[in-house]
Amino acid sequence: MAQTLKLGPLAVDPPVVLAPMAGVTNAAFRTLCREQGAGIYVCEMITSRGLVERDETTTAMLAFDPGETVRSVQLYGVDPTFMARAAEILCGEHGVQHIDLNFGCPVPKVTRKGGGAALPWKRRLLAAILEATVAAAAPYGVPVTMKTRKGIDNDHHTFLDAGRIAEESGCAAVALHGRTAAQHYSGQADWDAIGELVEHVEIPVLGNGDIWEAADAVAMMDTTGCAGVVVGRGCLGRPWLFRDLAAAFAGEPPPALPALGEVAAMMRRHCELLVGYLGEERGCKEFRKHITWYLKGFAAGGELRQSLGLVDTLATLDRLLARLDPDEPYPVGELGNPRGRQGNPRKVSLPNKWWDERDDMSIDAGAELGLSGG
Repeated sequence: MAQTLKLGPLAVDPPVVLAPMAGVTNAAFRTLCREQGAGIYVCEMITSRGLVERDETTTAMLAFDPGETVRSVQLYGVDPTFMARAAEILCGEHGVQHIDLNFGCPVPKVTRKGGGAALPWKRRLLAAILEATVAAAAPYGVPVTMKTRKGIDNDHHTFLDAGRIAEESGCAAVALHGRTAAQHYSGQADWDAIGELVEHVEIPVLGNGDIWEAADAVAMMDTTGCAGVVVGRGCLGRPWLFRDLAAAFAGEPPPALPALGEVAAMMRRHCELLVGYLGEERGCKEFRKHITWYLKGFAAGGELRQSLGLVDTLATLDRLLARLDPDEPYPVGELGNPRGRQGNPRKVSLPNKWWDERDDMSIDAGAELGLSGG
């Protein structure tokens, strides 16, 4: 049985965190996952500049269900001043109780400006951002955590320095994705790196990468000694993974795999929640991206899948879901397989002369432009 994860004043039991995923972890999806099991469910990433400048898109993303007892948000930025002000807004105006800082994004449009997974290379800048954000959240009693990657590539690891800086800056925990930015989501996550970070810092370390089943989470904690896990792509089309995680950490037998009828009911609930937040037309459109994930491995024909991918009303969804065989068993061949984006390794796009000076404090505000959340 896993110990309760402590993030400042927050007790997280089981020690599970839903990773923020752009376009996925909105209030509807977080509610759906929370109905399956306890943990912390993090809102989609927002940018500090968008929040401080009162961008409408950014503000609209800060929607929470009344049942969310812990409001958790991932914040992204490159400027200590903007990050501190954004933290004050989140805590003081939106009642946020946990802030996670994103230093793990491998997307080229972010790293080429020195943001995301590239930023930990600049140690002084990383420290300045963390210290400013922690100080801004402290009067509200809100813990700040950091999410990062193993490094930029295999020749430029940053995770040990970043973990030490996070600890010295007052972060409540650090989450490590065991891949480099160059890997993106390809290959295998290096769990040994997670264990190495556990030995390197005193604050809790959360492990992330290749948790496709509940047994993977237990194995990661047993193998690395990490204090908790961050679950991302493994729950796409499988929100019941959080039910399985709760059972695994409680030492209970794994719940039965859902037949297609139960999956269809989950799909209906998901779309219903989206419609409740966004209205029927937009909610149904948002739901379409999830169809492939929910039906992965099932025998539903191409014509039916295509029709589901065009659903525009709940009534239409009900009619189409009724055509699925409710007794079709879950495709066990899909268990343990990667879900969502994977891609291939690639050279990381970086600013000119990025490697030259690790203590440089230069900031490119363009690192926040064109991202989800403003």
